Amino acid sequence: MPKKRILVAPLNWGLGHATRCIPIINELIRQNFEPIIASDGAALQLLQKEFPDLEYHILPEYNISYSKKKAFFKWKLLLQTPKIISVIRKEKEITRKLVQSQNISGIISDNRWGVRHKKIPSVFITHQLKVLSGSSTIISSKIQQMLISKFTECWVPDFEEAPNLSGKMGHLDKTLFPVKYIGPLSRFSKLLFPIKYKYAIVLSGPEPQREILEKLLLKEFENHTSPILFIRGVLEKESTSETIGNLRIYNYLLGKELEKALNCSEAIICRSGYTSIMDLAKMEKKAFLIPTPGQPEQEYLANRLSAASLVGSCAQNKFSLKKLENLELTKGLRFNFITTSFYSVFSLFQGK
Repeated sequence: MPKKRILVAPLNWGLGHATRCIPIINELIRQNFEPIIASDGAALQLLQKEFPDLEYHILPEYNISYSKKKAFFKWKLLLQTPKIISVIRKEKEITRKLVQSQNISGIISDNRWGVRHKKIPSVFITHQLKVLSGSSTIISSKIQQMLISKFTECWVPDFEEAPNLSGKMGHLDKTLFPVKYIGPLSRFSKLLFPIKYKYAIVLSGPEPQREILEKLLLKEFENHTSPILFIRGVLEKESTSETIGNLRIYNYLLGKELEKALNCSEAIICRSGYTSIMDLAKMEKKAFLIPTPGQPEQEYLANRLSAASLVGSCAQNKFSLKKLENLELTKGLRFNFITTSFYSVFSLFQGK
């Protein structure tokens, strides 16, 4: 009997959407499905490196540009709405053709609104049932919920009950569409290695803010006396490294290399993107979170976790080494990761 082919399509917005699809792709393979990958840009490149033997298809780029200044971030995004709508339409047309030509039996879309099909089970993955956008939160959330309702199911990578990771973003009093809480997703495991680095700095997210934070942190840590691992988060053809003083700098690390490097670190400094938070919780690491300026979602997550003394955090323009002094007083993210029954989750695709 031929394997059922499942289209997995993560959004190319930073690398988080792609990396949290890695455990889902691995589970699909384990349960005798055939994953087909569809994305664009760095997200597609990362999955090609992680799964070189799988079939790939290119989706249209959202190619969203971002403001250097926090105050203009939301308005610059709003001005690009017509372009986003155009991409969604193109995604729908490409998906229609792929379902027909590639014999697709199901779809898992991580935040790609146009990757769905009326005739086969189509899942939307998100931790944002409520989209935080400041004064426009009600409108952005209604739009998000309207788009999700067009899918067969919505999977939220979190716990349904408290304590949970996404807070009010991933939990609504009432939804008009089926929601399944599948537990946090992480490609990593907690492993016992000797501590090699005082801090692992892991950069990610959209430009130009990734590069702005890189320059800031390189300057702050250039004379640090402890060993520091610095992962720039720039996905190039080959992984490269250099040593400057006590800084060990990589353009990127993937898979087992990255997992080992992070487990060998005393604490991690990174953005407060949701995928990063799931990874930190899985590895039970002390962390200092620096939200991307102008992203209310990341600001909310960082503030929520630091208010509970689980992590350290500050705004990007307020960061200095002094901010790390009380990091040992934080509790760290230590959630009880219950293994998700993906057999039950994937039952949606088992019908004829």
